[in-house]
Amino acid sequence: MAKSYSIAEARSSLPTIVDQAETGLDIELTRRGRPVAAVVSLRKLEQLRGGRPRFDETYRAFLRKYSLAKVGVERGFFETGRDRSTGRKVSL
Repeated sequence: MAKSYSIAEARSSLPTIVDQAETGLDIELTRRGRPVAAVVSLRKLEQLRGGRPRFDETYRAFLRKYSLAKVGVERGFFETGRDRSTGRKVSL
């Protein structure tokens, strides 16, 4: 991150921060000295979001290419993964 602002500074400097982000500068926002957020240009955000397939698309493509049996997943594996009982009784 090239520039850092506290949340309090950011409140009063928002137009400046947006201008800096538009020019391509990455802005870090901090709370009590710790980084908590970043402001980036829309172009950079689209680069970060774009070009990657979504997980569900990737998983479907994987399943079209490989059967679960071929990769070592036994039949019924997913049905046994979660306990769907009501849970234990609790006395309050």
